[in-house]
Amino acid sequence: MRILQLGKFYPIRGGVEKVMIDLTTGISRRGIRCDMLCASNRRPSKGFTEVLNDFGAVIACRTWFKCCATMISPSLITTLRRICHDYDIIHVHHPDPMVALALYLSDYRGQVVLHWHSDIVKQQLTLKLYQPLQSWLIRRADLILGTTPIYTAESPFLQRTQRKIHCLPIGVLPVNPDSDAVQAIKTKYDNRKIIFALGRHVPYKGFEYLIEAAALLSDNYVVLIGGEGPLTDDLRAQIQRLGISHRVHLVGHIDDSDLPTYYGAATLFCLPSVQKTEAFAIVQIEAMSCATPIVATNIEGSGVPWVNAHDISGINVPPCDAEALAAAIRRLTHDRPTYQRYSDGALERYNSIFTLDRMIDGCIDYYKQLLAHETISTRFTPPISEITTQINLCNE
Repeated sequence: MRILQLGKFYPIRGGVEKVMIDLTTGISRRGIRCDMLCASNRRPSKGFTEVLNDFGAVIACRTWFKCCATMISPSLITTLRRICHDYDIIHVHHPDPMVALALYLSDYRGQVVLHWHSDIVKQQLTLKLYQPLQSWLIRRADLILGTTPIYTAESPFLQRTQRKIHCLPIGVLPVNPDSDAVQAIKTKYDNRKIIFALGRHVPYKGFEYLIEAAALLSDNYVVLIGGEGPLTDDLRAQIQRLGISHRVHLVGHIDDSDLPTYYGAATLFCLPSVQKTEAFAIVQIEAMSCATPIVATNIEGSGVPWVNAHDISGINVPPCDAEALAAAIRRLTHDRPTYQRYSDGALERYNSIFTLDRMIDGCIDYYKQLLAHETISTRFTPPISEITTQINLCNE
């Protein structure tokens, strides 16, 4: 069994690339040939190959420039055409028009797995140009994998292909914070209840609503927002305008080595995103692995509120609603028994669905069934009532 992961770029910057490299590394460590082909994300951009182990490598092709969130890499096309016939399965990670074009021009005749991470939501011009190629890719795929059952069930582009769609939830290694470092963070903020949020400071993340919610909380709480972006100055000005600089802190970029400390110190994790661009949010399951409950939003058509099971691992509230965010934060932290119930629920949900081994095991099972021409049976089959209930909650 020889697998090629085909997707965005390397080194990784976002969730799609993280899933790609985790699958490539995890599968190849099992003694199965698994390589990753992508565009280079280095500056200046040059092609390179990075060997991961005896059974896996990353092949990054030279990028000319970036346009509409797509790396333009003609050498990706020629490289795939040259090597594609060495693989039994090409696993395409969507959305990425460049890799879809490369596959279309490759003359590849083997099995194709389409990993549907997200619809194209923001780049509408790109979508108009890409639509015919995207439709071809959907038809060409022998198997379509969604990261959550709700996202693929609601995607307008997948309504006619539900029969070949299955679910493979994203999995991550558990976050293991250092207890001394955690205590140092708690002490720094006077042992108040820490509400932690993390992400690029861009409109769809909805951080302005979390800041509004902070104004409705007491001084027993402190909100820490990690990350940077084009809205950082606007968020800082909003904090000053509301007079809550003692209660909300923009902590800037957090190194990967320091992230476990913040997850471990957090009383709860808040994801106030407001658009379907937020399709899954890996940060939720990283927090859950620390037994940290979640407050997230019921984004219509997104997998976010499915990841955070309402009233089990946390609470989901309507998007763009600061009062609802504040009320959920107060409810989760109202008393110790209530908080402990959600904390236990978060850890149990992580262990039962979102571990890295579960994702890798599930992916390998799908490959084996596909190559054996068996009827695909999903490793993860949520009750239809759970999917229907979640869709109804999001559409309320």
